[in-house]
Amino acid sequence: MGERQGTKRRKNDLILLTVVVLAGLALTAAYYASRMGGADAAELTVVVRQDGEVTATYPLAQDGSYTIVSEDGVNDLVIEDGAAWIEDADCPDQLCVKQGKIRYAGDSLICLPHSLVVEITGSDELALDGVTK
Repeated sequence: MGERQGTKRRKNDLILLTVVVLAGLALTAAYYASRMGGADAAELTVVVRQDGEVTATYPLAQDGSYTIVSEDGVNDLVIEDGAAWIEDADCPDQLCVKQGKIRYAGDSLICLPHSLVVEITGSDELALDGVTK
């Protein structure tokens, strides 16, 4: 009777593992589908802020290269194929360059040495998780 019980237990473990894996795959697929099903690049804007002030806005759907000059240095912003990134900067750590491409509303690139924030805004911004005072 112990062998039969062990076989049944392994079968139940396999069923549980299969359910957990399928649930994980379904959640992953839903997450990526929601990101891909959001606003297209035509509805999104790249906003450039220096020292907290908006200095430029560009449509994400329009390819272009822009040099952003501040008192602290220079950043080269590229917008191409629905993505934006800092291609080159004269800051010492190059973290803004290493951040890679952004393409969804709410994504941002930050260059602390130059007090620069590049953010994508638009209609597919995620809902607020909470409100703080």
